[in-house]
Amino acid sequence: MTHGFETLAIHAGQDPEARTGAVVPPIFQTSTYAQDAVGSPRLGYEYSRSGNPTRDALQECLAAIEGGRRAFAFASGLAAEDTLLRAVLRPGDHVIIPDDAYGGTFRLFAKVAERWGVSWSAVDLTDVDMVRTAMTPHTRMIWVETPTNPLLSIVDIAVLAGIAHEREAVLVVDNTFASPYLQQPLALGADVVVHSTTKYIGGHSDVIGGALIVSDEELTEQIGFHQNAMGAINGPFDAWLTLRGIKTLGVRMDRHCDNAEKIAEYLTRQSAVSEVIYPGLESHPGHDVAAKQMRRYGGMISFRAAGGPEAAERICNSTKLFVLAESLGGVESLIEHPGRMTHASTAGSPLEVPADLVRLSVGIETVDDLLADLEAALR
Repeated sequence: MTHGFETLAIHAGQDPEARTGAVVPPIFQTSTYAQDAVGSPRLGYEYSRSGNPTRDALQECLAAIEGGRRAFAFASGLAAEDTLLRAVLRPGDHVIIPDDAYGGTFRLFAKVAERWGVSWSAVDLTDVDMVRTAMTPHTRMIWVETPTNPLLSIVDIAVLAGIAHEREAVLVVDNTFASPYLQQPLALGADVVVHSTTKYIGGHSDVIGGALIVSDEELTEQIGFHQNAMGAINGPFDAWLTLRGIKTLGVRMDRHCDNAEKIAEYLTRQSAVSEVIYPGLESHPGHDVAAKQMRRYGGMISFRAAGGPEAAERICNSTKLFVLAESLGGVESLIEHPGRMTHASTAGSPLEVPADLVRLSVGIETVDDLLADLEAALR
């Protein structure tokens, strides 16, 4: 029987506990397990780096809501990314990344993987010809964000999957901004989905985590081996918090989208704003692709301040309900200046973001209150 998204989010991997009937799976806060005999671990559990029932429940749920074969949970989104790179790439390999990638991902490639012998090219992934031109005989991976962070570019996943597979490369999609509720890259041809589960999946700004979801058996084995060998696993309490967040992911995303759509439309009418970047606006160059591959357009909005960088910082410093903070995807609304905050690592690089850019993570508060807060900050 095939279940809907919300049903999977609440029930996948989360059967009532067998001994007591507890409806919520327990937190197995343990490092090790008593074995029935030498070489006979009970239910396969021997050490919590290698396996933990709470983490397994989260992984089963993540695989179900992304439509994957297996999921792997990590201590953070970047821990998931690093494990993936070491599982798939070798020194001498080449990777194509977005020319507006998340600052942490850029830093991982430019400051860590490059020293390990992996080269990379930053490319406008919305331009198929540029992607084809950037491919080399050593290109092993195309790394996609859609929507991107923070410029909210939209990439056609199915088209890039075709290009990657023509060259026997792996297509990786960071689905953090969309969430599995709004977009499912594996169904569109992606090989690996990456999440910072800290964001929409956790949804309450109280837990750090990351995940990889795959369908290919070989990739499953490679990532599973490296998850255990490298050890950057999600702890049981963090896994439990993330599972709790997933239960309401669908209803939260609907409210995030409702609020963001109204705020984006409002911002288009403000003289203090020179440009609004939101995939749900017909003016967005990726609107048609987003409409094709996403359920809705998400809760993230970026805009450029008409008064320049100083005005952008002033707006960020002036809101009351929009909390000035890094991260995104929580129930509360956040505002930030990417150039000085989340994307400071890209300064001076081809991925440097505009200094007049402001990024909003639109929460699930009463939308009229959020609009009033922005109106006061934009004066």
